[in-house]
Amino acid sequence: MSIDLDQARNDTPGVQETIHFNNAGAALMPQLVLDSVITHLQLEARIGGYEAADQERAAIEDVYSAGSELLNCHPEEIAVVENATRAWDMLFYALPFQKGDRILTAGCEYSSNYIAYLQVQKQLGVSVDVIPNDQFGQVSVAALESMLDERVKLISITHVPSSGGLVNPAKEIGQVARREGIAYLLDACQSVGQVPIDVQDIGCDFLSATGRKYLRGPRGTGFLYVSKEKLASLEPPFLDIHAADWSSRDTYTVRDDARRFENWETNFSTKIGLAVAIRYALHWGIQEIQERVVSLADLLRSQLSEIAGIVVTDSVTSHDELPQVSHDLLPHGPNEKI
Repeated sequence: MSIDLDQARNDTPGVQETIHFNNAGAALMPQLVLDSVITHLQLEARIGGYEAADQERAAIEDVYSAGSELLNCHPEEIAVVENATRAWDMLFYALPFQKGDRILTAGCEYSSNYIAYLQVQKQLGVSVDVIPNDQFGQVSVAALESMLDERVKLISITHVPSSGGLVNPAKEIGQVARREGIAYLLDACQSVGQVPIDVQDIGCDFLSATGRKYLRGPRGTGFLYVSKEKLASLEPPFLDIHAADWSSRDTYTVRDDARRFENWETNFSTKIGLAVAIRYALHWGIQEIQERVVSLADLLRSQLSEIAGIVVTDSVTSHDELPQVSHDLLPHGPNEKI
């Protein structure tokens, strides 16, 4: 199906009063998402928060089914937390690094992630090595392969950096990680919702994402994919009565699904809203959304090229159908998120 622009605009109350370009920050919610959040809050106000959660259990649980459909994984491999950074952190700090281990990351990496790398470098004595870029400014897969040794324990990259506009070759990196048996963490905060994401095809072991950007969900929603193959070997840095059972006086048992990375108290209205937002995006089709994004990008490049004094330097590669930004326009270190 193609996107019915009139319908999409009618579904979005914000377009009646603003021209909004900050989708990479927080997009305008559709009316369906807004209604789902407000309706649950009103139910909590009428009958109580615990009672409302019990009554709307099916709607709350749908976020795991919707998330798994979006990413092509199992519902048991999805955890829902308050934002993408916390999702990423909960996974990263669960990894059992030891002194001498190496982390390989991208030159245009999200600054919060890089701070975490530096912290474990300081605390545990791991090394953080930046993979050189190719001629397009993307992670060079050839350079990545040349950097591998037995000390590399994690490849961790941002799929679509927020202030550069490039798309890193996530699938090609996944092929290297799988072949070498190296854990692979993908920050998909800026790609989920605007490009199709299939964790099986990409080959990542872990993926973090947010609801507020291209999925057009409420703020304060994030989710994490953890593959079943890696799940049992990871214990989150924080546990509570949701993530684990106090099985005897001196023992506890961590739950056997990705919800071990969640905590007991959460915002149930926004979990419902995130599920509705994912279903709404799936209704239009992620491939169709990507085609719309690409057509708008092409239109922008074309019209900018017609203006005297403006040179458009980006191009499209075979990795993804989004524009790539020339390497000389990228920061030479961790990027700041806009």
